[in-house]
Amino acid sequence: MTSPHQPVPFTADDYRARMARAAESAAEAGLAGVLVAPGPDLVHFTGYQPGNTERLTLLVLKAGQDPVLVVPTLEAPDAERAVGAPALTLRDWTDGKDPYAVTAPLLDAGGRFGISDNAWAMHLLGLQQFLPGTSYVSLTAALPMLRAVKDAAELERLAAAGAAADATYEEILKVRFSGRKETDIAADLAALLKQFGHSQVDFTVVGSGPNGANPHHEAGDRTIEHGDMVVLDFGGLKHGYGSDTSRTVHVGEPTAEEQRVHDIVREAQEAGCRAVRPGVACQEIDRAARAVVTEFGYGERFIHRTGHGIGVTTHEPPYMIEGEEQPLVPGMCFSVEPGIYLPGRFGVRIEDIVTVTEDGGRRLNTTARELAIVE
Repeated sequence: MTSPHQPVPFTADDYRARMARAAESAAEAGLAGVLVAPGPDLVHFTGYQPGNTERLTLLVLKAGQDPVLVVPTLEAPDAERAVGAPALTLRDWTDGKDPYAVTAPLLDAGGRFGISDNAWAMHLLGLQQFLPGTSYVSLTAALPMLRAVKDAAELERLAAAGAAADATYEEILKVRFSGRKETDIAADLAALLKQFGHSQVDFTVVGSGPNGANPHHEAGDRTIEHGDMVVLDFGGLKHGYGSDTSRTVHVGEPTAEEQRVHDIVREAQEAGCRAVRPGVACQEIDRAARAVVTEFGYGERFIHRTGHGIGVTTHEPPYMIEGEEQPLVPGMCFSVEPGIYLPGRFGVRIEDIVTVTEDGGRRLNTTARELAIVE
C-alpha cells in the first residue's frame, strides 16, 4: 500500500544547506564554484522550476559567497515564491540588457566552474565570450555525487515512490495480457502509476517475447501471446522523486529453460543487493550480480550496467558499473537490475531500488521476485 500522507515539506533551511554543501564540494574539488541551470539541479538546490525559456536563468554557488540566482525580470516574481528563495539573493535582468554582463561580476574572471549538464550551449558560450579566461566542466564529470546522498526527507519521498510502483505491479498482475498489445499494458501501467500518486510517468517498458531481449524496448503494437515472457520496467516521479522497478512475468506456464533463466537473474539480483554496504565500491555491486550470470554461462547476454542512481531524476549518478570506484555512502539510492537477453527469443530483468544504510542496504521495492504467471 502507498502512504496516504504527504511528505514533510522541504524548508528554506534544507535548500540553504544543500547549496552550502555544493559550494564546499566545488572548492574541495578545486573549482571556483557551481553554476546551476534550470532543470533537476535547480529544483534540488532551490525548489524553483521555471518554464522552458531561452532567457538566462542561472544559480551561482561559491564558497564564502551568498548564493545568487540570476533571473529574467519578468520571471522574478515566480522565483521569489520558491521555497528556497529566502536562502539566496535574486539578481534580475530585463529584456534588452546583456544577461552575461549581469552574471559576469559574480564569477572569477579566470575561474573553472562546474555547470549543470543540461545548461544551454548558448548560455555557456555567452559566458565564455564575456569572460574568456573562464573554463567549465559538467557537474557529472566534476561533482558526480552532488545529489547522490539523500537526507531523511528525500528518502521518505523515494520510499513513497517505490511503494506506488509496487502497488502498480500488484495491480497489473490482475489484468489480462494474452491477446492484448504491448501498448495496452503500457497504458495500464501509466494509469496505475498516476492512480497511486505519480505526477509524472517517465517510462513504461513492455517487452513481450523476442522484444524482451531489447532492454529499452518501446512498447509497440505486438500482440502478446500465450507462452510469452514479458519484461515490465516502469517508473516516474512522485512528490518530485523517482521510482523505477522491473519484474518479468510469463503468460501461462513457462518452459524449463525460461524458468531457469529467470531463476539465474533472481539469484544475481539477490547477490547484487547483498553486496550493498557502506564503503564498498560501486563496481562491486556490478561484479556481484555479473558473477552469478557469468557462472551459469550467460555473461555475454548481460549487456548493461547493474544499476544507476535515482533521486529527482530516475537516472543519475552513482552508477553500478565496472570501473566506478566511488565508495557507497549511507543515503545513496540506486537500482540493482541484472538481466539476461536472448536475441530473437526472450529477456528477463528484475530490478529494485536500494538505499545504503549504516550497516548494509534496504530495498525500497518489496514485491515478489518470483516469476509471476499471468493470463
